[in-house]
Amino acid sequence: MKRLGGLPSWIVFAAVTVCVGFLPGQGLAQQGQPIVLGAPLATAFLYGWDAERAIRLAVEEINAAGGVNLAGQKRPFQVEVIDTRDLEPAVPVSEALLAVEKLILRKKADFIVGGPVRSEAALAAMDLLSKHKKISILSTGALTPKYHERVAEEYDNFKYCFRISGEAKWLVNEIITCLMEIKSRFNLERMFIMVQDVAHARAGGDIIEKLASQKGWQVTGKEVYPTGTTDYSMGLLAARRTKAQVLLIWMDMPETSILLKQWYDMKVPALPFGSIIAAAEQPGFWKATEGKGEFCLANVVNAGNAPSQATPWTMKFYEAYTKRWGVEPEGYGTSSSYMVPYVLKDAIERAGSLDPEKLVAALEETDLVGVYGRIKFDPKTHQIIPSLDPQEGAVGDHFSVAGGQKSRGLSPEDSCGRNPASPLDEVKKRYVQRIGLGI
Repeated sequence: MKRLGGLPSWIVFAAVTVCVGFLPGQGLAQQGQPIVLGAPLATAFLYGWDAERAIRLAVEEINAAGGVNLAGQKRPFQVEVIDTRDLEPAVPVSEALLAVEKLILRKKADFIVGGPVRSEAALAAMDLLSKHKKISILSTGALTPKYHERVAEEYDNFKYCFRISGEAKWLVNEIITCLMEIKSRFNLERMFIMVQDVAHARAGGDIIEKLASQKGWQVTGKEVYPTGTTDYSMGLLAARRTKAQVLLIWMDMPETSILLKQWYDMKVPALPFGSIIAAAEQPGFWKATEGKGEFCLANVVNAGNAPSQATPWTMKFYEAYTKRWGVEPEGYGTSSSYMVPYVLKDAIERAGSLDPEKLVAALEETDLVGVYGRIKFDPKTHQIIPSLDPQEGAVGDHFSVAGGQKSRGLSPEDSCGRNPASPLDEVKKRYVQRIGLGI
């Protein structure tokens, strides 16, 4: 693991966060030409606006501390954002591609960061990034495994593409770990799956169905919903009719708040368990559901998007984000997007250049501890290396919502609830009281 001046690298990088008292115009960061970070994001949606806020926070901290030391010259980061609209229903992938191309050609972006957010758009953008030899670090949305698989299959074409956030296959691994803990502790065995009709959710639902069945779960049914769906009653009725005990949800659309309200009003006796429940990740979730989604379990992919002690940097980030934006980190894509400018700063300073070939090599050698664990990229796939141990790789996080607030995140070593302070026991208690869930 990288050490700077005899200290672990996370100490050095985390120390930057105490410098936010300096104004961006102070220090040496204004002496050099800005390094432009182009961010193609779905700005009207959670996974877009939270990523933009996180990127801007990191850039403000870095610039306040002097910027990026590029071959002896201090240069600031500059953020340029264009709305991709790729999470909106019926918006073609070409809209996201236009946003990426505008960032490269008009905004003169040195790097593409954050998105595109929708998996289909991110995959399509890979050819554009290759054409322009533009390094990209995905940090929000785009959970499809095909992204890093394409890098491995056609390395010379797609070596400029990196992903610093999670992906569906590993996400499934964490979900199965938690599901088995719940199965063991509460004697559950029947599951109903509800997924969104997008690439990562369909794939994730299929894998969970296969693996859960192999591990003793009975999958009583599965429903796939188009983006923007506002009525889930038929699927919920099917879950109740088949006596499902867990409602496995994988949806990144805000309409999941409607799903949970309908689940509550229809008194479906199954525990909502989110691989992805976008609405539950947002601070406004409690109000949007009138408190009806209390104690549902949700996955925010990477630690730091819910309060936890994954690393010494986790809560420093959590508190800095809350202070800067007046709201806690809002969901998937927040902590991972925050890490992108820090990882780029580290790679640029080690490479001493903005040359893409040198930076590809430098990024492949990245090794530092950040907000959600150890940051290392697989040199063949350029996917961040995941782990259940933050000292070994990037870790995930589950949480529940209690009294209008996110509970303490379930850390990897809890294995979804082994810690005595786990909210799972309270989840069980409240659901038994509310709807007579048979666990």
